[in-house]
Amino acid sequence: MERMYGKIVLTGALILIALGVLILLNSARLYGFDESWPVLLIVVAVGLLVQHMENVSGWLVGAVGVFFLALKRFYPGSMEWAKYVVPAIMILTGAFLVYEWFKKRRGEKKS
Repeated sequence: MERMYGKIVLTGALILIALGVLILLNSARLYGFDESWPVLLIVVAVGLLVQHMENVSGWLVGAVGVFFLALKRFYPGSMEWAKYVVPAIMILTGAFLVYEWFKKRRGEKKS
C-alpha cells in the first residue's frame, strides 16, 4: 500500500514539473498552450484522485487547474502576474515532492 502511495506522489510531482515547464514555454511564446492547459490540469487531477482520493498532489493539481480556468474565464486580462511566477512555483513544488519521495525511498531501503 505504501509503495502505491509513493508512486502516486511521484506521478503528481512529475506532472507538476512537466506542466510548469509547458506553461513557461507558453509564456515565452516558444510553445502555444493557451486554452487547454487549465482543463488538462483538471483532467490530470481527476485521474490522480480516481487512484487515491487522499492524494494531495491530485487536489493541488485540480485546485491550480480550477483557479486558472476561472481566472481565464472571468478575468481574462489578469494573467500577467502569473505568467512566470505560478509555473516556477509548480516546478519547485514538484521538485520538492520528487526530493521527498527519493528521500523516503532511500530511508525504506536502509531499514
